[in-house]
Amino acid sequence: MHRHRILIVEDDPVIAMDIEAAVLEDLGPPPDVIVVGSLADAWSVAADLIHCALLDVDVVGGKTFDVALTLRARGTPFAFVSGSLPADLPEALRGARFVRKPFQARDILGFVAAALTSRHGPGTGAADPAGGLAAADRPQPHGPECPKPAIR
Repeated sequence: MHRHRILIVEDDPVIAMDIEAAVLEDLGPPPDVIVVGSLADAWSVAADLIHCALLDVDVVGGKTFDVALTLRARGTPFAFVSGSLPADLPEALRGARFVRKPFQARDILGFVAAALTSRHGPGTGAADPAGGLAAADRPQPHGPECPKPAIR
């Protein structure tokens, strides 16, 4: 049986547990939920197949913007779950799905349920999963602190 893999990137353990509880609330068959608290761990998990992701903006090691851009380029649905403001996102990520903290469990569950049912269509939280950019023009993660994960 195929299990969905959901990535949660959150460095506050209590908030991570709340997000995980919201994800598991009523999705039918339980998904594999991978919770990480650092940018390095997010890259490690994002290198493998995941079906959707919930990303805090600021985590141990930096911001999750390049992870989000990589997920978007792959067509993997994601949402930011953050106390930051949507206006704090870089231009390339404006329009991405954004859930403000404190959040309601129904907002998390609603995003995940929609993401898993529309996984094969546009569902990255923006109207255009590529953010309006041609494949060659999409920003790519780089640098030693943000290695480009292998995309399978």
